[in-house]
Amino acid sequence: MLTRRSLLIAPMLAGACAPSFMARAEDNPSGPVTIIVSFPPGGSIDVVMRAVAPKLQERLGQSVVIENRAGAGGNIAAAAVARAAPDGRTLLAPASSLAANPALVKDMPFDTLKDLQAVALVFRTPLALVVNPNVPAKSVKELIALLKQKPGGINFGHSGAGAAIFLAAELFQTMTGTKMNGVAYRGAPPALNDVIAGHISVMFADAGSVSGAITAGKVRALGVSSTMRVPALPDIPTIAEAGVPGFDAVGWTLICAPAATPKPIVARLNKEITEIAQSPDVRALMIRLGTIPVAEKSSPAELQKFLASEMDRWGRLIEKAGLAKSQ
Repeated sequence: MLTRRSLLIAPMLAGACAPSFMARAEDNPSGPVTIIVSFPPGGSIDVVMRAVAPKLQERLGQSVVIENRAGAGGNIAAAAVARAAPDGRTLLAPASSLAANPALVKDMPFDTLKDLQAVALVFRTPLALVVNPNVPAKSVKELIALLKQKPGGINFGHSGAGAAIFLAAELFQTMTGTKMNGVAYRGAPPALNDVIAGHISVMFADAGSVSGAITAGKVRALGVSSTMRVPALPDIPTIAEAGVPGFDAVGWTLICAPAATPKPIVARLNKEITEIAQSPDVRALMIRLGTIPVAEKSSPAELQKFLASEMDRWGRLIEKAGLAKSQ
């Protein structure tokens, strides 16, 4: 039976509880969440995000689905998210081509820094510098010497001017004073197949995807592009320690949202995705894929500055290579 005292207390209790409910509603997407992956199924970004999705769904209390929208070096997916409603329900899972495209593409369909907000850095993608076993270079220094003997006479494979494997090759040439001839493919796998077959001599490849070919002796790995050795290839030195001090060319996946997404929602997504990415099973998956799990926690504001710095870094390299607005 309700008493006069309980009737007086009930509104006070409701008032005390209201802020927590309001706060939860304020920082939570209001419906199903779609994470748009900018490349086809099966790649490391797709595989990792499909592991992240069910955990994020559990934490948000909203369904989370993965949608693949490949094409235009990631610009199709990025443009879709840039134009989406800023409610936290549409997120982008891109590759680091997101930072290179503004310098490369003549008519960008969006403004990266104005239209997108960085949310969470999930992992970094180290690359392996590999050569066909018949190439007479067994170290980075020997490859540099060979390239200087044959300027422009050795081919390297890549999957497009904005791809991390292309930018790594451009950075390598710039830092070593060498010149190779780039051969574009419809993706990294066919380029790697041609390195194995001996049709081209050199390429940078995702460390995880090429590790099997290295182990089988189908290609020779000379170095990895990160500043630290890669768990998937522990015996391969970094390019920096093998002869090119300061070399650092690592891809990454940085979850983004439409720029006008409310800060409480962005902060909530940052917290949940970062914690999921650092969970033991997701970290183990990333390592198996040859990627580097992100250990540090960074705020959305810090990550937006990181994105701007990456755009500046790769933009300067693209300009120096004479490729600005070439796509």
